[in-house]
Amino acid sequence: MGPPIELRDRNLDFKAANTSQSQINDEQGLGRVGKKQILKRRFGFLSILGFSCTVLASWEGILSTFTVPFEDGGPAGTVYSFLVVWLGTFSTFLTLSELVSMAPTSGGQYHWVSMMSPRWCQKYLSFLTGWLIVIGWLGAFASTCYLSASQILGLVVLNHSSYTPEPWQTMLLFWAIVAFAVFVNVITSTLLPKFEGLVLILHVFGFFGIIIPLVYLGDHNSASEVFGQFANDGGFQTQGLAFMVGMIGNMFAFTGVDAAVHMSEEIYDAERVVPQSILTSVLINGALGFGMILSTLFTMTDATAALASPTGYPYMQIFCSATKSLGGCTVMSAIVPILVTATAVGSLASSSRMAWSFARDRGLPGWQVLSRVNAQAVPQWSILVVTSAAVLLALIILGSAAVLNDVVSLCVSALYSSYLISAFLLMWQRLTGGIREPSDAPTDTVVNTAGAPLAWGPFRMRGILGVSVNAFTIAYLIVGVFFSFWPDEMNPTASTMNWAVVGTVGTSLISTVYYVIWARKEYTGPVVEINRD
Repeated sequence: MGPPIELRDRNLDFKAANTSQSQINDEQGLGRVGKKQILKRRFGFLSILGFSCTVLASWEGILSTFTVPFEDGGPAGTVYSFLVVWLGTFSTFLTLSELVSMAPTSGGQYHWVSMMSPRWCQKYLSFLTGWLIVIGWLGAFASTCYLSASQILGLVVLNHSSYTPEPWQTMLLFWAIVAFAVFVNVITSTLLPKFEGLVLILHVFGFFGIIIPLVYLGDHNSASEVFGQFANDGGFQTQGLAFMVGMIGNMFAFTGVDAAVHMSEEIYDAERVVPQSILTSVLINGALGFGMILSTLFTMTDATAALASPTGYPYMQIFCSATKSLGGCTVMSAIVPILVTATAVGSLASSSRMAWSFARDRGLPGWQVLSRVNAQAVPQWSILVVTSAAVLLALIILGSAAVLNDVVSLCVSALYSSYLISAFLLMWQRLTGGIREPSDAPTDTVVNTAGAPLAWGPFRMRGILGVSVNAFTIAYLIVGVFFSFWPDEMNPTASTMNWAVVGTVGTSLISTVYYVIWARKEYTGPVVEINRD
């Protein structure tokens, strides 16, 4: 591991009298992993729980990507794949919660990979992981903006059947949603925790505002139709293969749980609160998502009409068929794009913090500028770069919106790959005894960063439980990454091909070339910012 790095920084040893003990503890905790406090801590448990729930937005995501698991799985496949993904996601974030408890930094996965990797591959593997997270979160932000824009236009079609949305209109709405996300993140940044708290209320009450009239007013399918009827519209050789391909839609609905990880340096008592908020949000969103799936499938009495809806979203037709009221259907449907737009706000916050953190550690071109923050401690330059990239991605809509849909798979493949690398290294360190008990960790040196000792944080799964959860997580993530590259039909054309593999492999190759030519001279892993004297 190399010689210990002494933890000496006067800013960590002494604080003005008006600084709370909680703030001192947070800054000292961040200092132990080699980082200075730059961002302002504004989030407590409830506000970051709201943030996590609204970025995860599982029941909204289920409705937005409903076609994917339904066409390659049918009603039964949609239900069972959701349960598999829910379990896999919970297992994954039990594993990652151990890591964020050890090192609660905005860098998340690439920091953890750096601190756990063997020396011979530490720099490169951490660098590659950082780029996967950046591209994954950019994909999450862009796909969220696209889903919101297209659903808003779907509402227009719902009320004006003769209207046909033009690609440029979708693009302009996409840009408007990006602008709104920038406004909340930059202009009203101090109110972001309160904004997320309000959205959490709408997230919960909106769920009941949809599900109660849907179940009460709609006709119902039988239990055998929902739990026993499968489909293979993609023409795959077996139903099992179709099931695995369709599972990607449910995976996307659970993508983004690590949003809270990248906000860690803005959360009070992050080493405890982040694991609590992550796991609570997975349980809450999983329960709400499962309830929405069952309600939608039981009231989807005409699947053909729903899938052929001119709005492009089956849930709008299902709501109309259930309520038999255009006004009621419109109000119920409008809740979804409103909440998806709010999700874009949180996605931008997380993606910009990740980009800022990676730039702080010299992993991105132009890191000298991207690592700066404004007077409100907001990484405005990173926000500008993320939004500029999303605005450029929106131009794809003018050519083919189907290509932008592949960003969904890119998001899953890139983020799942970063989780997989982290989980595998944690398993290796766990089995080889490379992580110390907290009581055995030195108190006067840096820990849990590259070249430093490793020590467990407050959240930890002991013994066989930890090994079992790690192993299941690795298996689940391997399956998820593999099937995220599959097209949704057996004989795809150029327009229906899943190009996520090109984006993921391309990102890996480009980042590797950049690393070999330039970044290896500057990037050494997470920079230790405190004094070593």
